[in-house]
Amino acid sequence: MNVEYTGRHYDVTPAIRKEVETGLTKIRKILGDRFETKVILAVEKHRHKAEITISPRNGPLVGLAQAKDMSIAVNEALDHLEKQAVKYKSRWESKKRSARKTEEVQKWNGHSTQGNQNDVQTAVGLSEKTAVPVLVHRYPAVAKTTEVHLVRSEDAVAIRPMTLEEAIKEAHFRDRDVFVFRDPKGKVMVLHRTRDGRMELIEAP
Repeated sequence: MNVEYTGRHYDVTPAIRKEVETGLTKIRKILGDRFETKVILAVEKHRHKAEITISPRNGPLVGLAQAKDMSIAVNEALDHLEKQAVKYKSRWESKKRSARKTEEVQKWNGHSTQGNQNDVQTAVGLSEKTAVPVLVHRYPAVAKTTEVHLVRSEDAVAIRPMTLEEAIKEAHFRDRDVFVFRDPKGKVMVLHRTRDGRMELIEAP
């Protein structure tokens, strides 16, 4: 397990390393082994801060936490990271299902050169000699639309101005797909996590 540790005003102990690697084992069961891990542990004004970043295929996931004790901070950061990993995996599986669905729709619309299993071939004509083969397509039933459910959220809006880097970390920390903030100059910016897990920056006019 390749883990890079950085201590800021803090000596990384074997016990803390073991806690980190135990938590990462759970995350690897969710995402597999293909990601690097960076762990930053810092002490500032008697507050212990833990920042754990993993880099799976489609963008980094960050777990941030602070507490009076480093062990508590590390475990909270790992818990937050595990939730993000589950969400990341669900999003990735949803994307694959969507790709398969698109492929099926293209087949139904006649974009595939191979015959579809749902297609039925029949013949139209007065007799076998004059009959013309006709391909009949079977289309799936149209899914019913669901009602839009609106919920007001204050977690998606930053109270104070912040830099882009701070906003990205805050969005990860709050586990938000959309995060609205103002930059140091007062301009309204929107961070949006796309379906492939990447962060997109939108500048409000």
